[in-house]
Amino acid sequence: MTTWAVASPPAAAPATARAQALVSAIGAVVLDRPEQISLLVTAVLAGGHVLLEDLPGTGKTTLARTLAGALGAESRRIQATADLLPADVTGSGMWDPVRGGFVFVPGPLFTSVVLVDELNRTPPRTQSAFLEAMDEQAVTVDGVRHQLPEPFVVVATQNPLDQHGTYPLPEGQLDRFTLVLRLGRNGPETERRVLRAALRGTGGGGGVGSDRVQPVLDPAGLRGLRAAVAVVHVADAVLDYAVALVEATRRSHALALGASSRAAASLLRCAQARALLAGRTHVLPDDVKRLAAVVLGHRVVPAGGAAGSSEGAAIVAQLVATLPVPT
Repeated sequence: MTTWAVASPPAAAPATARAQALVSAIGAVVLDRPEQISLLVTAVLAGGHVLLEDLPGTGKTTLARTLAGALGAESRRIQATADLLPADVTGSGMWDPVRGGFVFVPGPLFTSVVLVDELNRTPPRTQSAFLEAMDEQAVTVDGVRHQLPEPFVVVATQNPLDQHGTYPLPEGQLDRFTLVLRLGRNGPETERRVLRAALRGTGGGGGVGSDRVQPVLDPAGLRGLRAAVAVVHVADAVLDYAVALVEATRRSHALALGASSRAAASLLRCAQARALLAGRTHVLPDDVKRLAAVVLGHRVVPAGGAAGSSEGAAIVAQLVATLPVPT
């Protein structure tokens, strides 16, 4: 029988406390979303990016802005539109008459937290401007590679594809998002609190005013938490379990395209972050099991379907239920 527990280093408790403080700070503003907030923080601690998908007015932008405020990091917002150009995102070369040459002027991607509102309203050409940035933390303009800040987090929102004026995100773009969150509608009691805050002019969507959030971290603090996540122990049996899950998506007849190696790495890194949030220095098989659908679901393509649909997550959940869990 495998023994999962390992000795906890002295730094584990402070790191967990800081991570949980981030969850609490966001939860004080974004109401009735404990699971989504925990998953959002998990992805950020894992060094990933998050896509928030739901109907307009469900609090997607509020959640993204609250995260930026709680991280205490510089942030910029990009409003995606059909006429947005790649240079509007990455930056471009501008002629400098004094120097007699072109000078690179950075775009809004050059910040720690990038909030992209309604990403799927941009055409594919502009969507591609995010690919190198999200995967390699750099952009190449006019043949010159420019490094982005560390940490670098993209939190994007998108409306369902049946909304007017939207473009589907391609598989390669979806694969760069660590997970996709769907918020859903508020319950009646939460709706009353949100409406009361809106009448006071301090809230909207699913929260009570993102300007109320107090920073609990700074960029150096987030880098420290990510370093703590990276040393959370992953036993061979847990690693093999994650590989088996990914392989199951590739063999499934219900899927036209299974999960990638990038998806497998994201799954394990998120499992490490989940363990840290729970106060553990080792990953349990249950961490992988609980995260599989939300991390892999948008990266697979159902047979006869499209990537990014909720059907993909449902198929992954069914595969998880059929695989034996290490004990």
